[in-house]
Amino acid sequence: MIATEPLIPQLTAPIVLAPGLGGYNRVAACGHVLRNYFPGVPELLEAAGNRVVVARVSPTDGVARRAADLKRYIDAHVPAGPFHLVGHSMGGLDARYMTARLGMAGRVLSVTTVGTPHRGSTFADWGVGRFARLVLPLLKWLGIPHQAFLDLTTDGCRRFNEEVPDAPGVRYYSVAGDCDRSLLGPEWLLPFSVVLKAEGPNDGVVSVASAAWGEHSEVWSGDHLNLVNWPNRYARRRGWPGIAPDYGRIVRRLAQAGF
Repeated sequence: MIATEPLIPQLTAPIVLAPGLGGYNRVAACGHVLRNYFPGVPELLEAAGNRVVVARVSPTDGVARRAADLKRYIDAHVPAGPFHLVGHSMGGLDARYMTARLGMAGRVLSVTTVGTPHRGSTFADWGVGRFARLVLPLLKWLGIPHQAFLDLTTDGCRRFNEEVPDAPGVRYYSVAGDCDRSLLGPEWLLPFSVVLKAEGPNDGVVSVASAAWGEHSEVWSGDHLNLVNWPNRYARRRGWPGIAPDYGRIVRRLAQAGF
């Protein structure tokens, strides 16, 4: 008998997917979509009858600005009623800030974070410590916001957690990533090693310990971008099926919680 994935339930409220650093929902040119931030994930959840909205926020600004962008996007596309938030990486911090600090707790039913550095990333510390003096003035001169890189440090996230408590009545869940070193591309090896030495198992940039938040946390196998279903060419050689079906588990958990 061939094993099949359990059915994905239909939630009564929409699901808003919040992107991480980069802030886009899709990149298109000449009428063609070049890259979706969550490839295949909205389609899978929508096939089960769920309404899914993929938000767009500032690419590299700080959490406070991105959270305000997220609120504006939701107000425009889900103007009334409750909804669920699923945020990847920095998008999880945006979701937490928007819920607790921007008057949205009354509408947010749940916040599920995926690969979010709730306690910061030591690789952000490493990068800011070595390149801030050179790179940040250049970004400022070019008019490119850079607060995101500071907000993702361990000190930045420590202050964030002090200032942004979880909103009462909102359910919080999380997903962490843990990637086998043999499945990492060369672009991940340096950050993986930095985080591994300081924090332990990680997805190439965010540790399992930093990503854990809320009443339930689970660990998926994959690098930081595999967590939003970007392909892994090394895992594919071993028959990697993609991670979009794992988002079905998020929806099933919400349904089991009574949503």
